[in-house]
Amino acid sequence: MRGVCVGVTTRPALAALRSPFILRRKATALQPTCSSSDHISFISHVAAAQPPQNLHTLIKILQGRGETIVSPCARQGLISLAIPLSRNHSGTLVALLRWPTPPAGMEMPVVEVHQHGVWLLAKSVDQYIHRILVEEDACHSANIDGKPYSVLNDSANNIYKRGDFAMSRISNLDIYLLKMVGLFPDVMERKALGHLEKGDQVSALVSGEFYAKKEHFPGFGRPFVFNAEVLLKVGRNLEAKDAARVALKSPWWTLGCKYEHVAEIAQWEDEQIEYIRERVTEEGRREDLKKGKAPAQVALDQAAFLMDLASVDGTWLEIEDQVADCYEEAGLPEIARFILHKG
Repeated sequence: MRGVCVGVTTRPALAALRSPFILRRKATALQPTCSSSDHISFISHVAAAQPPQNLHTLIKILQGRGETIVSPCARQGLISLAIPLSRNHSGTLVALLRWPTPPAGMEMPVVEVHQHGVWLLAKSVDQYIHRILVEEDACHSANIDGKPYSVLNDSANNIYKRGDFAMSRISNLDIYLLKMVGLFPDVMERKALGHLEKGDQVSALVSGEFYAKKEHFPGFGRPFVFNAEVLLKVGRNLEAKDAARVALKSPWWTLGCKYEHVAEIAQWEDEQIEYIRERVTEEGRREDLKKGKAPAQVALDQAAFLMDLASVDGTWLEIEDQVADCYEEAGLPEIARFILHKG
């Protein structure tokens, strides 16, 4: 499927608006060379996954915000599981995450891609659309001509109807998002930090602990990192250390920051990195097999270890072949082909 990717749009940067989630005007001037059909075809035939139902709507919204739509094949040097969507006004890449074995409710989340890994924007395409529309509505409630919504279609209106935020009588946008849209890492962190700024340490600790409940963001280590940071801020260093060590049991590319920052809170030096390096050797593989692990599970673990190590220095390109081999051995040849696809 080399024909599904045909390049990226080129467009002069528009002036940044106050919120990164605001639709931008003059979107009709965009003439993308990469359309939503390219992304849908890529997800179906290369990533071997079910495309999100409203992906076309999301891409239309991203265009409406003035973002540059990026070819799904433009993945060189990125974390291997990312499917690029757009590049926002700050230059950050927005992408879908193609989990090899997705947690429940997180089949294809929307993320920002950074050198050390990803930052979760939303658990799903629909949730991300919902948030964008709410923020647009809240910040432009006085704009009665409806122009910001001119790029949308019926599927978007089924997700959120303009005016619902005002009708809710909830004055705080973050509270509305958490109650009516879903849980978002940045909103939850802002809430906890707001408590700290007011000197309310108890509420901050409660918010941090709630954020770190495993069922909220399965597979992501960022909530545990933030909980450790809050504990550190209030002087509970021992608990912060334990929380950071829990965070490092998650994939390191989901920490939302560099590994070294979390390792410092955990009071670890290089021992974890050395341990992981030993695990990806042939000897480490044999030891896991001797312990009775299924060969497929050993291969999956090896892939995870390799990605942990790559996240430390952002050396994603160097591990692609090895990670693909691991998924092939684990009985996931479609993931191996996806990782190696060059467009």
